[in-house]
Amino acid sequence: MSADSNPANAYLRTKVLTATPEELRLMLLDGAIKFARQGREGLAARDYEASYNGITQSRNIVLELLTTVRPEPDPELATRVKAVYTFLYTELVNASIDRSVEKLDRVIELLEFERETWVLLMQQLGQERATGKPAPEPALSGGLSIEG
Repeated sequence: MSADSNPANAYLRTKVLTATPEELRLMLLDGAIKFARQGREGLAARDYEASYNGITQSRNIVLELLTTVRPEPDPELATRVKAVYTFLYTELVNASIDRSVEKLDRVIELLEFERETWVLLMQQLGQERATGKPAPEPALSGGLSIEG
């Protein structure tokens, strides 16, 4: 069975192609968390190939998140968000080099917090759209600006 005929791949392809930018960013966060956990499991089991693969995938996704932050709506916010993603990327590299479960735990915790925050922002945007309030200018190419 080819990859294109696999129902799971077809579903994922459709989901990605029909997702909003906010949903795409959430998918990236979910993927970064999933692969960081796989890397952690590999480290804990001393399966260094599995840890390398998981950490590398997570690191690549974090890099994508970092490079899609747009400064136009709020340069100061963009700088702060980029600093968080830069820290996560660096910690993933160091966790791989040091074979540190603790560093991966910290990355996973921060990614989960980022995901929860993103979900709240998506809910807020949905409510604003439902009430007809103008949506905030996107600060992230995958979604929203973060405004208080």
